[in-house]
Amino acid sequence: MATELSSFAELKKAPVVAGGIQAAAPTREKEVDSQGRAYATGRRKNAVARVWVKPGTGKITVNGRDQTIYFARPTQRMMIQQPFDVSQRNGQFDVVATVSGGGLSGQAGAVRHGIAQALSKFEPALRGSMKSSGFLTRDSRVVERKKYGRAGARRRFQFSKR
Repeated sequence: MATELSSFAELKKAPVVAGGIQAAAPTREKEVDSQGRAYATGRRKNAVARVWVKPGTGKITVNGRDQTIYFARPTQRMMIQQPFDVSQRNGQFDVVATVSGGGLSGQAGAVRHGIAQALSKFEPALRGSMKSSGFLTRDSRVVERKKYGRAGARRRFQFSKR
């Protein structure tokens, strides 16, 4: 069922078909469980964070402890707050996260990734700002494994002339 267009101005207003130009992106729906929480998994390096976000007062709990106790460095706490700063939702959501693997820096990155994904599931309108800030992209850099015949991943053993 093709329609004829007489000018390029009409082309912009014409409906998009599957075989034609690019189809409009489907509108995302709010993904919330029976308790009103949005769940997401965040990853960075070898750290994996399971994150639940629900409306609240802004309390962030990591592995059963407050974020100020678990992440002692201010840069790590700032990293976790970034998705709320970008979306302008400071103090509006409570976060419960369980993190395993990696070090504290990787765990903070995993929690940030999880919070950003959970927020975009709770409020699909926030997805654009999260994506443009780069919080929805998984940082895939991991430590390279040690190879046999090498001192490390790439370093060779010291050469001995005699």
